[in-house]
Amino acid sequence: MNRGPGLARRWSIARQLFALQVLVVTLLVAIGTTGAVLLAHRDARDAAVAEVIAVAESMAHSPSVAAALRTADPSATLQPYAEATRRATGTDFIVVMAPDRTRYSHRTPELIGQPFAGTVDEALRGGRVVEQFRGSLGDSVRTVVPVRDPDGAVIGLVSVGITTDAINRELLTRLPAVGAATGIALLLAASGSWLLSRRLRRQTHGLGPAEMTRMYEYYDAVLHAVREGLVVVDSGGRVALINDEARRLLGAGDGPADLPPEVAALIAEQRPTVDEPVLIGDRVLVASRRETRFDGRILGTVLTLRDHTELRALTGELDSVRGLTEALRAQAHEAANRLHTVLTMVELGRTDEAIQLATAELELAQQLTDQVVGAVDEPALAALLLGKSAQAGERGVELTVDERSRLSGSLLPGRDLITVVGNLIDNALEAVAGTPSPRRVAVLVREEDGEVLIRVTDNGPGLRPDRVADAFRRGWSTKSGGHGIGLALVRQVTQRYGGTYDVQDAPGGGAVLTVRMPVPA
Repeated sequence: MNRGPGLARRWSIARQLFALQVLVVTLLVAIGTTGAVLLAHRDARDAAVAEVIAVAESMAHSPSVAAALRTADPSATLQPYAEATRRATGTDFIVVMAPDRTRYSHRTPELIGQPFAGTVDEALRGGRVVEQFRGSLGDSVRTVVPVRDPDGAVIGLVSVGITTDAINRELLTRLPAVGAATGIALLLAASGSWLLSRRLRRQTHGLGPAEMTRMYEYYDAVLHAVREGLVVVDSGGRVALINDEARRLLGAGDGPADLPPEVAALIAEQRPTVDEPVLIGDRVLVASRRETRFDGRILGTVLTLRDHTELRALTGELDSVRGLTEALRAQAHEAANRLHTVLTMVELGRTDEAIQLATAELELAQQLTDQVVGAVDEPALAALLLGKSAQAGERGVELTVDERSRLSGSLLPGRDLITVVGNLIDNALEAVAGTPSPRRVAVLVREEDGEVLIRVTDNGPGLRPDRVADAFRRGWSTKSGGHGIGLALVRQVTQRYGGTYDVQDAPGGGAVLTVRMPVPA
């Protein structure tokens, strides 16, 4: 398919989907990573709070701290003890102070003796203070707890803190794991998106949305506009597509289409078919079947249907006229031979024999003509019988019209009578072909009890009872390579009038084909 320079520059559906998926996945991973970092930061802060509370409570309950607070110089004892504890616990500062905020210990010795900067009111009342405060060491998470004497009176305070820089450094140690998880998640998501887009690209053949929309519009318009029936069946035997003309020809509604048995059988035969006749109801369709492939894979079957009902009828009439013409040509040839014979006999002086020969030939021809014309008012049918009689004579077959034949021309259309009688006679002529002489075919056409009775009898090999149903089915034929449409057309016309057809054995051997069609009111 030529997409044109403008369409070639557009992104295909697969590429657009891949880009969209990568964008969405990246956004989701970024949100997830941000959430994970914030959660890790909260966890690190909570861990720092728990740690400073534990260290502060431990020092506040230490007897040495309470004893040092009651001495004249508490800093001498508390400063080294606080610094040793700070280094051991990994905290950033430990301050022991008097109730009036005077520091007795600090990481920066110059600040000892100066007032503590921070909130201590709750601790002075015997509670605990936990806060984030910007002090001399910068932003920190700190706690303040009271130190009590044996009587329960608050004699000092202990403050332990960890700077936010330390908390952030602790968080940075976790970031590689978070980054690795983020990278793995992004890689897996991108790989999945790439595989999905690759599969989609194969299925859409790299087409973009505009191309697929335009293709669908064009194909849909073509399928509705084409005057041939089109049926597409997938590899599972299900109807994948059927256009308007095919629905009309097959008599299918607007819903899911069920193929007629004749069409389903044609598709199931798994062979290429070109212009094969199929009878569907009262229609004669010409079907062509072929498998569809793509990259070596069988996608299904495409069946095209054309309506040849009128063409078949006209062809039948044309064949009848052609047969009559051939019969007249043969008769003219024979008449010329006989005339030449009569003239020669006259020249030889055998006049009486010449007159006798000419009279006998004229009586025989006139007798058949008078019989047919007198029995059948339908001119086309009468011409058909005369023509078939001449054809039979050329093949060495004696074709007779039963003297009981009587038919008015207004009972049934001449076209349908020609179809039924002509195909029955042709079938009988084919049946007796190749059999030893005498070869006979008898025709009876008459009105009987409100029905048109057509009976053709031959002395051929006959037809087995188990082959009767097949004989009136499309494709059955006694001829090699024949389409077997003749008796199927007889069945079609008979069923259209609500009539019946059957095959019986002839008394002396052969077959009797009988068709009865009710006369329309």
